[in-house]
Amino acid sequence: MNQPIFNDLIPGASHWSMMIPAGNTLQFTDPEGGANVSLLFYNPQNLLERYNAPDTLKCQHTFRLTEGNCLYSDMGRIFCSIVRDDTQWIDTVGGVANKQKVADKWGHRDYQKDRNNWLQNGYDSLLVEVAKYGLGKRDLAANLNLFSKVYTDDQGNMNFAQDHSKAGDSIALRFEIDTLVVMTTCPHPMNPAAEYPHKPVALQLFKSEPLTADDSCLTHCSENGRGFENNQRYLAVSSCCGH
Repeated sequence: MNQPIFNDLIPGASHWSMMIPAGNTLQFTDPEGGANVSLLFYNPQNLLERYNAPDTLKCQHTFRLTEGNCLYSDMGRIFCSIVRDDTQWIDTVGGVANKQKVADKWGHRDYQKDRNNWLQNGYDSLLVEVAKYGLGKRDLAANLNLFSKVYTDDQGNMNFAQDHSKAGDSIALRFEIDTLVVMTTCPHPMNPAAEYPHKPVALQLFKSEPLTADDSCLTHCSENGRGFENNQRYLAVSSCCGH
């Protein structure tokens, strides 16, 4: 992989966003083990277009995501491709915790009294971040949870896999169209830890390698081929229109 364009470290229980241009790869690394990154994606040219979890899962016939899968918008386009996943399982169904769930599990702290030691929740973190772009509650779709695994047992009950992500594990997303990425490093809502986990996540942005005909994300299934074709048409029209 090329030299990184930039490096950053996002503290635990934080939120952030950035616009990633097409042709770049954003790599997330868990420095300590046990991290969680909740992600949403939007089209910065049209914020009504956003990540669609049901379409992403059903068109690739999967309950979990990992290397080789793509992340779809609700317009049938591919925001990004998962080109590396050391954990081999990205949670798609766990969602984020709200203020009450965090308080019930880990107690209540607020910023006014506890400053950076307060107990932030994923829902409010995402809500604060999308508000920077004029978005609100109705714009929060189902999210991804990097470094977390939720699986079902024989009775259909959902279970959280403890110690799923190890120190040094990385997940890399290659962006196929310009994408607004919104994230929070608040703990997963099903995390059973006795103490609120403040787990940081390192970020690196790289220039992507050119897409090849045998790319594992492109060839993963026929639907992905159609998704990349939708991207090509969208990018061609956007280029003609000067976007």
